[in-house]
Amino acid sequence: MEIATLGEFGLIDRLTKDLKNNNESTKYGVGDDCAVLHYPDTEVLVTTDLLMEGVHFDLTYIDLKHLGYKSAMVNISDVFAMNGTPRQITVSLALSKRFTVEDMEEFYAGLRLACEKWHVDIVGGDTTSSYTGLAISITCIGEARKDDIVYRNGAKNTDLICVSGDLGAAYMGLQLLEREKSVYYSQINDLKRKIAQAKASGDDDKLKSLNTQLSSLNDFQPDFTGKEYLLQRQLQTEARGDIVEKLRLAGIRPTAMMDISDGLSSELMHICKQSHCGCRIYEKELPIDYQTAVMAEEMEMNVTTCALNGGEDYELLFTVPIGDLDKVKALDDIHLIGHITEQKYGHILVTRDNQEFELKAQGWNPLKSEE
Repeated sequence: MEIATLGEFGLIDRLTKDLKNNNESTKYGVGDDCAVLHYPDTEVLVTTDLLMEGVHFDLTYIDLKHLGYKSAMVNISDVFAMNGTPRQITVSLALSKRFTVEDMEEFYAGLRLACEKWHVDIVGGDTTSSYTGLAISITCIGEARKDDIVYRNGAKNTDLICVSGDLGAAYMGLQLLEREKSVYYSQINDLKRKIAQAKASGDDDKLKSLNTQLSSLNDFQPDFTGKEYLLQRQLQTEARGDIVEKLRLAGIRPTAMMDISDGLSSELMHICKQSHCGCRIYEKELPIDYQTAVMAEEMEMNVTTCALNGGEDYELLFTVPIGDLDKVKALDDIHLIGHITEQKYGHILVTRDNQEFELKAQGWNPLKSEE
């Protein structure tokens, strides 16, 4: 069904007609000029992400359901990174005419799965037309007690540097998808060139054979056996609210924290800059999954570089007082990778052979000029 058949408000009604609110702070959701939220005795956290087709996602290899899920999770992750609890989101979409009502229902199905996982209410948003593809803007609203909020500027000398999960897998998943996309389009373009030559020469038998090959390519499915984890990490982003809960139950309050969206090196430099400190991390302590290491070797890439700079892991990077060392060691899926130093000692990566290099923020930057 064309979206124009329903119009803006008809589409909104169709996508949100059976939404139910789960949080007491949601007094009124979709259906009026504003959502109404009530937070009498807590701090309100607000974060917004803008995702642009061709910059942040490629519909060649991510379907709309996974995209909806990921779009919600990257915002929910920001609230967890402040040691808060996500409560509501608003969703704004700019759509070109190539999208149907059914496409948007798929997108919302993924969006709602993510929200249901963390008990988040969808309370509003906007839709408009687009001439340049799909644009997604999501705002997530959360809450936290004033004394519980963790900023980027609280790291102190001797604090331990920790990360959850593993690093570099999402980036390697992206490299895998980009490689297969390149191979796919290379084959298509080669066949189209040969078809044009066959037409020009009047070779009908060859033309028929080439057209059959082209049709079969439309059903082409790459073999990702043994690389499923990499694809999952790229296409099915997960916010690490479970880690926040583990830290709370263990009585650990991070001194600084943020999620890893643009790469470990960039995020760690943000913490150091805002906390006016240095850092020292150890290559041998970086948590890297086996599939990530194998894929990096296959593509002749340095796996440590991928772990430091890849981005889209959405793991939590945080610092804790050195007195919490035993508590941290007792928790699953949390890895100690280094410690905070005085600012004058700089930002150091210690390699496996004990060489020291200045750590540089080389994570993803969408606004960096092309060289």
